[in-house]
Parts: sequence; C-alpha cells; structure tokens
Amino acid sequence: MINNSYLLGLFGATTGTSSSGATTTASTAVKTKKTQPTAPWSSTATPAKASDLVRAALGGRRLIDEGNVSLDLAGASTDYRKMFALYQGLNTLGALADRAGVKGLSASEAALVSKRFGEGLAELSTYLSTASFEDMRLVQGVAQTSVKSTYALERAPTSFVTAPIHDGDPTASVKAFEGDVKFSVTVKTAAGEQAIAMDLSEMGATDRSLANVTAYMNGKLEDAGVATRISAQLIPAEPKTVKSGTKTITLPAGPDQWALKVNGGTGEAISFQAVDTSDAVYVTQGVGKTGTAGQLLKFQADGGAAPAAQQGVDDPFWVEGRVGHANLPDGVAAVKASAVAPDGSVWVVAELTAGDASQPINGARDVALMKYDSAGNLMQTKLLGAASSANGFSIAIDDDGRVALAGSVTGALEPGKSGDNASVADSFVSVFDSSGRELWTQRRGAKAADEATEVRFGADGMVYVAGRSKSAMPGNAALGGWDSYLQAFQEKPIKINGPDVGVNVATVQFGTSGDDSVQAMTVSGNDLYTAGVENGKAVVRRFTLDAEGAPSLASTRDLGYASGAIAGISVENGKVVVTGHTENTALDIATVTNAHAGGSDVFIATLSTDLQASGNDRLTYFGGAGADTAADVAIKDGKVWITGTNRAEGAGKDDPTSGYLAQIDLATGQVQSNRTWRADGDQARPTSLSFAAGGASVLDRLGLPQGQIMQADSKLLTVATSARVGDQFSISPAAGGRAVTVTIDAKDTLESLAKKINAASGRQLEAKVITDLKAKPIVQRLEIKTAANKDGAVITAGAIGKDALSALGLTPGFVGPVKPDKDAIKTYGLNLSNKLNLNDPASIKAAIDSLAQAMTAVRSSYRALAPSTGGITNTQTGNGSSTAYQQTQLANYQAALSRLTA
Repeated sequence: MINNSYLLGLFGATTGTSSSGATTTASTAVKTKKTQPTAPWSSTATPAKASDLVRAALGGRRLIDEGNVSLDLAGASTDYRKMFALYQGLNTLGALADRAGVKGLSASEAALVSKRFGEGLAELSTYLSTASFEDMRLVQGVAQTSVKSTYALERAPTSFVTAPIHDGDPTASVKAFEGDVKFSVTVKTAAGEQAIAMDLSEMGATDRSLANVTAYMNGKLEDAGVATRISAQLIPAEPKTVKSGTKTITLPAGPDQWALKVNGGTGEAISFQAVDTSDAVYVTQGVGKTGTAGQLLKFQADGGAAPAAQQGVDDPFWVEGRVGHANLPDGVAAVKASAVAPDGSVWVVAELTAGDASQPINGARDVALMKYDSAGNLMQTKLLGAASSANGFSIAIDDDGRVALAGSVTGALEPGKSGDNASVADSFVSVFDSSGRELWTQRRGAKAADEATEVRFGADGMVYVAGRSKSAMPGNAALGGWDSYLQAFQEKPIKINGPDVGVNVATVQFGTSGDDSVQAMTVSGNDLYTAGVENGKAVVRRFTLDAEGAPSLASTRDLGYASGAIAGISVENGKVVVTGHTENTALDIATVTNAHAGGSDVFIATLSTDLQASGNDRLTYFGGAGADTAADVAIKDGKVWITGTNRAEGAGKDDPTSGYLAQIDLATGQVQSNRTWRADGDQARPTSLSFAAGGASVLDRLGLPQGQIMQADSKLLTVATSARVGDQFSISPAAGGRAVTVTIDAKDTLESLAKKINAASGRQLEAKVITDLKAKPIVQRLEIKTAANKDGAVITAGAIGKDALSALGLTPGFVGPVKPDKDAIKTYGLNLSNKLNLNDPASIKAAIDSLAQAMTAVRSSYRALAPSTGGITNTQTGNGSSTAYQQTQLANYQAALSRLTA
C-alpha cells in the first residue's frame, strides 16, 4: 500500500508523519524541532468537513476570518495567520464549487451556491488588496516586472487598402474597370476642399490594366495639386487548408490577388462620391454547420442608374445582384440585427464569445455594435461591456444618427448593478451617439427572467422598448407564462445641467395566461403597433401615444394560429403590413392574393390602421412545398424586401439550407425578383436585412466606400473598449496598506489613465503609452512597469461587474522586481480570476482547477517562510523544487485527499 507521505514527497511536500510497512501514524514520526506552525493542510491537522464549510458559507459566515485561526507555535510571524485564513477561504470556495457540481442539485440551491461563491470571491479580492504581509507577499493575480494592455489603439492611418478587385496577371485588363466607371474624389485640407472627377472613358482605347488606370488617376490628382496617390497593392496567394471528416487537406495557393491602395497626403482628408447610384440591400447571415460564422452581404436593387453588379474576386457563392460580401470577425457567435445610418454606414448587432486580441470582452458573452462602411470594411466595434453574459436582439437608428440597442443581460452591466438576481436575465436598452459613445442605459427587469426584443425611436426623444417577461414588470401584474410588455422612455436630464438620460414614463404588460412575445414593433405618428405570438396565435396590437408619449391599448387583431413567427411590422401608404412565416394555410384574412404552397410559407398581411377587419385587407403567401422562413423585412416604395431561408420538402436538419432575398409588390403580391444562394457547408441562414437608399454604385466593384476613408479610431476608452463609466481597479503599496481606487470616467484615454495610475501608485509604478512597432498595423498600448529604484505596487481587479482591467486586457497582480535580493520579500501569485463562476459544468471545473492552483501557491509561500528553506527540495528524490506539472498533480491529489478525509 502506498502511503500519503510517499505520494506527497514525490511533489516536494511533507505530511508530518512517517511510515512503517503498510501503516502510517503520527506517533511514529521522527520528532524534530518545530520551526513553523502546523498548516491547515497538514495530515496532523483536522480538516473541516466540506459539508460544514458549505453550510457555514450559505449561512452568511465570512470565508476569511483571521480570528478563527489558531497558531501552535509561539512567536510565529503574523503572516501565517493571514496565510491560513486565506487558505481556509480558498478551501471554502472549493467546497462551494464541488457542491455546485453535484448531480441532482435543485435550481434554488444551485443559485444560492453560485451567489455565495461570487460573494466569497469578492471577499477574497478585498482581503488580498488590503492584507499586509511582513516576510512575503500574496497577490490574487501574478507577479511580473511589467504589464502591457492587450487593448491596442491603431494610430491614425495614412493609407487605405481595398478588398481584392483582380487576380492573376497584373498587366491584364481588369474586369472591375470595364464599362461606365466614373466617380469623384474629394480632398479636404486646411485651405478648403476640391472634388476631382474620375471617368475611365477619358482613357480612350488605352487598356484598363492596374498600371494604366492608377496612372490615369494619379495624373488627375497631380493636376489638382494634391499629394494623395493611388497604387496597386499585391496580396500574395497562400495555400489553404480544409477539413474533410477527420482529415485536413492542404490546397495549393491560387493566383495572386490585387487591390487598390490609397496613400493619403499629409493633412489631406479623402472621401469618395458616386456619380450614378442605385438602392442597396444589406443582409447578415450565419453560415456553416453551426451557423456561427457571420457574413455581411450587399445587393444592388433593380433600377437606378448604377452599372450592373459584377461577380467580385474570391466570391464563390456569388448570385446575380450581389455587389459585395464581408466576413465578420472571429469570436462572433450570432448576428441578430442590422440597420443603416444616415451617413450610409451599416450597424450590425453581433454577440461575441471572444473579443479581438486588442479588444477583449469582460464576460463569457457580450454584445457588439459593429459599424461597416458601404464597401464592407469594419470601421468600429463598440462593446456593451457586460460582466457576465448579454444578448442583443434589436437595433434602431434615429434621423440624427443616434443608435438604440435592446436585449438582455445576466449579471452586472452598469458598474455594481446586477439586478435582483445576478443569475437571471434582465431587459436593457442603451442609446449611443453616431460615434458609438454611450449616452444612457436603462436596465429594468422583473423578479424572474425577462428580455427586450424590440426597440424603436419615437418623436421628441422618446425611445420605446418591447419584450417579454416571466413575472410582473415594475408597476404591473403577471398574467401567466411569458407575458409581453411595452416600455416608454423619455430622454431628459434628471439633474440641473446634467446629461440626458432615459426616464421610464410608462410600462404596459399584456398578453394571455399562456406564453406571449413581441417579435416586431413600429411607431407611426401617435400610433405604436406590436406584432407577436400570444398563446400560439399571431396577434397585432395598436397603442395610442398621449402627449407624454405613454402608450394605451386601442385595438387588437387576432390573425389565427401562428405556427411560425413574425419577422416585421410597418405602416406603408396608410396600411399596416405584417410579415412572417407560417404553416397555417388559412390565416384570418379574407382576401388571399397568392395561396399557401405547403410546408412553411412566408406571409405578407395588409391591414387597416385601426386593425378592424376590412374588405381591403390582403394576404399574400410566398414559398414552395418545403420550409420557407422570413428572418427580416423592409418596405420601400410599395415593394416588400424579405430575406430568410429555403429548405426542400422533407429536408433533415443537416440537409442544405439556402438563403434568399425576394422583392414582392405589396399591392398585387407579384414576386418581382428572388435571389437564392448557398454558403459554406451548404448552410446559409440570413438573420437581418437593412435598406440603403442610393447605397450601391460602381464604387462597390472597386472596393471603395462612399464617404471618408482613413478615419482615426476614437481614443475614448468607453468607446473603444468594453470599459464603462464607473469601472474600477485599485493599486496598493507593495508592502501592504491602503489601496487607492482608479475609476474610469467618460473622458478617459490611455494617456489620462496612465497619469491616474502613476498618481495612485505614489509614483511606485511608471505607466505610459508605448508604440508597438511589431504589430501590423502599428498600434499604441498602455505599459505599466516598476518606476526606477522603487518597490512596485499591487494592482487589484475591480469588483465583479465593475472591473476595468479585463476590459483593457491588463493582468492584475504585483508589478515590481520578481527576482529580488535574497533579503527582499518574495511574491506569490494565486493567478485567480475574479471572473470565476459556477454557471455551468465547464465553469465549475475551471473554478475547481483554479482554486487548486491557488492553494498550491499558498502552500509554496508557507514552505518559503520556513527558516531552513533555501531551495525547496523534493523529500523523496532529493532534487530541486517540483515542476509545474507536479505542482498541479499535488494540488489535485491534496484536494481529493481532503475531500476523502472530510
């Protein structure tokens, strides 16, 4: 039989016992002079039962209590008392994590354990930020000589490279240059601006190759006396890898590709304007087997003056009319909505499970507003900044460019505000200006789960939010199941000379005793309409808005069993138009222009504005015998644009799914165009549609956007990162003492934050903005290091829901000399994230593993305090200190041993 002494000895630890044959007793241990108090993990100590630890924690007892620690060695350093109290706190957190992983745990107990775990983690963070050790140092993060933010600000660009417009021979004629290609370039300087006309017909019979066309353009720019130039940019071909089952196949590199590069002159702002335009329709979609890979597609509408669309380079799933496509960044888990801004840019609502390396997210899932120019270039990403998880469902853009976003959030959103229950979703609405700067956020939830599914702007600064709730919303009564609700917010200051905020002026809860939802909403003058599914029925409601903007229910129309979903509602030419998809072949509308074709079909219902049944009501079905869905809809000039999916009759879940974009005449029901397409993995799943008047032009085939290029990113941290006003972190002296809090405000930049850090550290740290020349493109980051001849400081993350470090990509811990003189104190980092949670099995396992590592770090600090400790020696092998792998194994072994003995 292998005893504990042998196993622990393999990892450089001792049990305080010795063995004889197959038995081990404390009485046979070799007695040596006691130099350290007995540690709580020692085999001679009596471990607390895990059940007792959980019971005490759930009873509200502090997890870290120095008064509950006894030292059995007179005159021992007070560091031991702090160390043992900390260890007990970690052990209790481990017991809570173990309890959360027990099968069959009730939902109520799981929620209580999770909540107490979060509170205990916060207690540990506070304790470590204020505890003062004498002969060693323990920090929650890691020990390092310097730290750099992963958040990076790109320097103001001086050049712009388009998407590829040509492949193969660079001397050949370029297809994108064929036909009637004309546009203008506006160059703005301090002295004024001038528009320079570009018309390739002026080249006459000259071959329209890259070299010839760029020479023509540069000649026009030179004649105008500007320094900006345009050149061809090589994009070298690279081999591609694809997976076929379990095999990875490398495909040979294709031909080299070529793009246009605009090199801006010093002090010159460059923009492009189209001469002839057509309307554009943008479609977002998920592709592939999981549907998580997001894309933004652009189509040119029929009619207008723009030249016909061409198939671009590297667009294998091109369909007639498509003028562009762009892949959304990695980390996008879903694309939920989109809208076109007054300047022609497109805002896309995406949900992220991972941020960009230079723009990390705070929690496990966050909402991002992604702004694209008309050529499909990502201009800006504004993160919501949820501490745990958030979902975005709807977007609206006002005439002044303000953006409203609605969805749900679990855990903290605004600093320190986690709702009534941090593990239950609440509705939120946020309003941003045209630059992405947050103006205000409101979180108004019920006791149970609720979510905002629709948002629209009204007159005089009103914002309307609709959604659903599983219990009573404030000031209302629950009706049963999921209820629908409608909220009205008025923008006004609540303090003298203060900023405008959203003030709730009315909340209406409505529906049936079953499950209800609002899936579409529109505002038309003094009327507001909602459409959704209530207890299985497709229901349209009309609310009248009073002088204060508060809604009152005026009329309701039941269209019959939905057997599907609602995609949109709008008011067009004095009619209410409701669109969706249904398996119901006979929705309750008398006049049917196109019959249901079987399976699931798209429907377009035209109703009177008072919602009373009328002989003028019309119903149009659109689809085939298979499953046809409507994801989103837009109406322009009496034409209904719809996007969704087509699936063959009897198709299984893994069978091909095509996307489509259809144009249907509202009055007659006639299908005027219908484009269908495939995607990667034969899975195309359109999710949203937005319409841009005059948004398509010959610039699309050239990869050039309409409007200004090379615009600098915002330097404001609350715009460029997931940090929110009020987020914090703290800095405390290396030797312990009072922590100084650093708080993010609305005007903070990297430069201003560096100054705050230097002041908060008492000049023990040197924070500055550095230029990362190795990054492509060149970026700026925040670097924090020990000030010259100083001891450094401890940086501690803010509380859950208020942490600024994670938003900036800064690692908490000790910043200072990590290899000090032999007489200096040593630093031990627990590397324990304050994001740990018990929300799911994966998170529980991660928490258990992290806590085991943290307890190993505490045991290492204990051994280092031993008077005879030079280098830590493995008691069995006589070799030096154990490896990281061995330490991990030791942590797991001792944790298991404690649970067994408990």
